[in-house]
Amino acid sequence: MELTWRRQGRAGELVLRERAGEYEIISNGVFLMDTRNGRSERLLVRWALQRQAQARRVLLGGLGVGWSLAEALAAPEVAEVVVVEWESAVVAFNREATARRTGGRVDDPRVRCVVDDLVAWLHRPGEAGFDAICLDVDNGPDWTVSPGNAWLYGAAGLSALQARLAPGGVLGVWSAARSPSFEAALARHFTAVERREVPVPRGEPDVVYLAGGSAPSDQDA
Repeated sequence: MELTWRRQGRAGELVLRERAGEYEIISNGVFLMDTRNGRSERLLVRWALQRQAQARRVLLGGLGVGWSLAEALAAPEVAEVVVVEWESAVVAFNREATARRTGGRVDDPRVRCVVDDLVAWLHRPGEAGFDAICLDVDNGPDWTVSPGNAWLYGAAGLSALQARLAPGGVLGVWSAARSPSFEAALARHFTAVERREVPVPRGEPDVVYLAGGSAPSDQDA
């Protein structure tokens, strides 16, 4: 049996489809994501929290189907998770269905879900002091579905993200493939940059970047 939910999103129609207990999100007829395998999304958060063992506050850029949120909520030391998700339909899908599969519930009392464009949110003055910031936006630095999201991976975006970190905080970034140019950009902003690969059934491995520590200001240009 197949069940389907439809919502009008910012960029067109979003469809949530259930098949044999798994969920797929489709945008304007194009597959975006599903609940079948959230390993790399969970590792993004897990590895960031391992780098910052006393993490109390976590910022997630992108909700997706909830795998990264589930990993943050599984950490007993995490007291607050702020999720910035630009599609209200994705938040609605979480409440209606996907959280039942992934466990990443936006209605958890520790979660504050902000429906906003992350780029716009970072441009506005706002809260900082996050022990971990984890981005899962589009497909990473070299394959952005929304052209405006490329800003997140450049010098200005990295500076804005760094400004929201608490002292000793960690930035984690998910990517569908390795990006040498992004690695170089991270190295100009952070003293400790690490790349970890997550094998996938077909194609290149997923990549998780972890960065912490402020590089000298004369390298921030």
